[in-house]
Amino acid sequence: MSFPLFDLAGRRALVTGSGQGIGYALARGLAQHGARVVINGRNSERTQQAATRLKADGIDAAISIFDVTDPFAVAAAVDEIEAGQGPIDILINNAGMQFRTPLEDFPHSEWEKLIQTNISSLFYVGQAVARKMIARQQGAIINMASVQSALARPGIAPYTATKGAVRNFTSGMATDWARHGLRVNAIAPGYFKTPLNEALVNDAEFSAWLEKRTPAGRWGNVDELVGAAVFLSSDAASFVNGHTLFVDGGISVSL
Repeated sequence: MSFPLFDLAGRRALVTGSGQGIGYALARGLAQHGARVVINGRNSERTQQAATRLKADGIDAAISIFDVTDPFAVAAAVDEIEAGQGPIDILINNAGMQFRTPLEDFPHSEWEKLIQTNISSLFYVGQAVARKMIARQQGAIINMASVQSALARPGIAPYTATKGAVRNFTSGMATDWARHGLRVNAIAPGYFKTPLNEALVNDAEFSAWLEKRTPAGRWGNVDELVGAAVFLSSDAASFVNGHTLFVDGGISVSL
C-alpha cells in the first residue's frame, strides 16, 4: 500500500545540525519516506559518523559541512549543493543550542551565541535556500521551534526568547514567501531525549517532575517527530502555511 500524499521520493532535503539528536532522526525519517538527504554540521568528524550510521541503515546521505552562523559559508554551501547534487526541495532549519543559567548571571557571550545559532541561522540558511525555491516556485521549509515558544522555565529565558522568535519568524517567512509557492512551517518539540537535554534526562528530580507535568507522562523519543516533519514536507500539507505544530505530549495545553 502506498500513500502518495506523504511520498517524498525524488525530493532533496537539507537538514542543518543533523549530526545527532533531532536533526539526525529527521534526516533518517525523511530518507525512509523517499527523500534524498543532505546532512549538515560544523564538525566534519561527527557529520561523517552520522553519514556512516545512515549508510548502515541503507541510506546514502550526502554531506555538507558549513557553519550556519556564517552567511557567506551558508551561501557558498547552498550554491554547491544545488550545482553538484540538484535542487533543495525541503529545508529543515534544525541547528540550535542551549545554555542554562539564572538570567541575572547570563553571560553576554552566550546570549550572542544563542542569537546567532537559534535565530540568525534561520535567516541565513532560509534566505539562501528560499531564493532558489522562489525561482522554481515551490519548496518546503520547516523551522525547529520549541515548546519554549509558548512557555518558560527558570534559567533559560534567552533560549525562550530565541524560540519565540523562531515561531514569529516562521509566520513572517510564510507571509513573504507563500505567494512564490513556498510553504514555511515550524515544529515545536516538547521535552525529548536528546544530547541537548542530557543533563535534564539524567536529573531524576527533573524527570519525575516532567513525567507528572506532561499529560503523556513521559519524555518524547526523537523518532516521534518524524511524522510531523514528513507531513509538513509533503503534499499532504499543501495548504498549510505559517503554522507551528506542537509535538509535546500535551504539556503546552495542560496546567
